[in-house]
Amino acid sequence: MRIFSDTRPDINMSLKSKRFRVEPMPRLTPETRWRTEAMRSYSQPVLLWFTRGQGRITIAGVTHGFGPHHAVFLPPNTMHGYEMLGQVFGMTVFFPNDPVLRLPDEPMHLRFRDVQQQNELSTLIENLQRELESDRPGRDRALAAHGGLMSIWLDREIAHGNPSDLHPDASRRLAAAYSSMVEQDYRSGRTINDYAQRLGVTPTHLTRSCNIACGRSASALLADRVHFEARRLLVETRRPVKDIARDLGFRSAAYFTRAFQKHTGITPTEFRRHG
Repeated sequence: MRIFSDTRPDINMSLKSKRFRVEPMPRLTPETRWRTEAMRSYSQPVLLWFTRGQGRITIAGVTHGFGPHHAVFLPPNTMHGYEMLGQVFGMTVFFPNDPVLRLPDEPMHLRFRDVQQQNELSTLIENLQRELESDRPGRDRALAAHGGLMSIWLDREIAHGNPSDLHPDASRRLAAAYSSMVEQDYRSGRTINDYAQRLGVTPTHLTRSCNIACGRSASALLADRVHFEARRLLVETRRPVKDIARDLGFRSAAYFTRAFQKHTGITPTEFRRHG
């Protein structure tokens, strides 16, 4: 896990407030669990701060347990999903996708037993949220400063050796490399054989490694990522089903409908109607 050097550009005050967001962990229903459990990514850096509850989170193809006072930092385009075991409380912080913040460039999973550390992170998030909700002069400059403080705090935690090693063995490293490829190419229609060939392993070895790393096969991870995007597009856009199918690499709308129904239990049209 790398730490940015001091040669990175200094924080400036050009960051726009609309690019910061602080949101509570969602209260899920059976119909919306896919929004957290399915493999997906964000195009901007994200910090998940779990304050109560527990579950499992898969980050770049590797699954870990999480509990109260765990924090997970995700760089842009990091494939992930988390399963809540019961009710989970916490906050999600979205940062501007801007190098001036000097945020880490690799995923981090932090565990805090020290009350002072827990309070420090909670206070940093509360201060950012308070500024987001204000309309005081200098709001954008203040948000940039708060974001910079959180970046420094994360760097210090890396320096102190807090993050767990997310890829401690060969199987987990292979699963991480595979998930990175999937995140880049899941719209291409490539098969598990294609990914395995590019990684220089057999499909059987790739699936075995994914099962070790996260308890899912390589094909399940790929399907989960594709169908998350399909559900998102069905709910958040009015694009025709045939266009969504084409853009996700399916050879026909009929084939997409069969695959979607097998994965979710309902057709794309039914999902859009009830989503």
